[in-house]
Amino acid sequence: MSSDKSCCVSFSQCFFDYSTPKSLVIRSKRVGALNRLFQALVIAYIIGYVCILKKGYQDTDSVISSVTTKVKGIALTNNSDLGTRIWDVADYIIPPQVPSRYKEDKEENSFFVLTNLNITPNQTQSHCAENPGPKSSCSSDQDCQRGFRDSRVNGVRTGRCVHYSELNKTCEVLAWCPLEKDGEPPDPPVLAEAENFTVLIKNSIRYPKFNFNKRNILPHINSSYLSQCVFHRKTDPDCPIFRLKDIVAEAEEDFQAMAVHGGVMGVQIRWDCNLDIPENWCVPRYTFRRLDNKDPDNNVAPGYNFRFAKYYKNVDGEEVRTLIKGYGIRFDIMVFGKAGKFNIVPTLLNIGAGLGLMGLVTVVCDWFVLVVMSRRHLYREHKYSYVEDMRLLSNEV
Repeated sequence: MSSDKSCCVSFSQCFFDYSTPKSLVIRSKRVGALNRLFQALVIAYIIGYVCILKKGYQDTDSVISSVTTKVKGIALTNNSDLGTRIWDVADYIIPPQVPSRYKEDKEENSFFVLTNLNITPNQTQSHCAENPGPKSSCSSDQDCQRGFRDSRVNGVRTGRCVHYSELNKTCEVLAWCPLEKDGEPPDPPVLAEAENFTVLIKNSIRYPKFNFNKRNILPHINSSYLSQCVFHRKTDPDCPIFRLKDIVAEAEEDFQAMAVHGGVMGVQIRWDCNLDIPENWCVPRYTFRRLDNKDPDNNVAPGYNFRFAKYYKNVDGEEVRTLIKGYGIRFDIMVFGKAGKFNIVPTLLNIGAGLGLMGLVTVVCDWFVLVVMSRRHLYREHKYSYVEDMRLLSNEV
């Protein structure tokens, strides 16, 4: 067949070409070895990665979880403002431990433990000098706008400039006086004994697709064991009671240092369950990490704190309060998980997708034969053949 007939001579002839697969057996150890190598890699990917590692034969579902907590512990403190005092769970857990449907903040997966505090006692609503600062210092009444209020000041200005001290004059305010003094929290922390408090974490999970339910108080845990166990990575890995010091230590932090300014700790519970094996293999895995920033180069507003007050009336019937700036550690409980169970549909889909990669083996081997091999011109002639339409040939004759 002449060369001009072995290729397209016009657009119409190219448009109406049809290609059909052709089997060409090449007896070459190099090509054969390459072919078997890529086939083995594809099969290893299907069996090893898709089926075994990723469990492609299973249908999966994500976890639905609920968490409740109960903190216990007693601390004894001796503070100049509060004197000798016993602290129990009603004092240092804020807000109190009540069912989540009664919580206004809806943080049922978190709890806060008070570890340190600055106290301003015996405040009453009266007039007093504002704390010194760039916006509160003054030299005359004209510097103090009557009725001025701002989120960064402690009260409403009366319009008077009064002595804060012998050397400083500031604007007078109507506020809770005496005003809170700015200062660092006590170090060591007031509630240093909080490191020995314990928390019981009750976690129930459900995989609705498989109608599977479980909780972290496992079947082999009885009330006797629960009353005395404390979580330990090696000796008691299934105990749901955690010592606060151990939680912080597992995150490679020091509890006493963290308790001064407060912080945020994450308690991560992971439920990864293979429901093709016995149910008792589905157990929670606990990990702990610090969530707030403790960058020494960016330590503005460190830790975690907020203010609250305790109100009462004195003998004259005047309302008095004790203002407390509380520092502490907030524990956020995060539950993750995925369950899998055999299902024929994902099995066939994943195996079919994997076998589709076999087509790439032919593409790679063809490229190697037609581009790399020294006899590539000969292989190209055998691989591609051109046949004209018999009716066209008869018309030419």
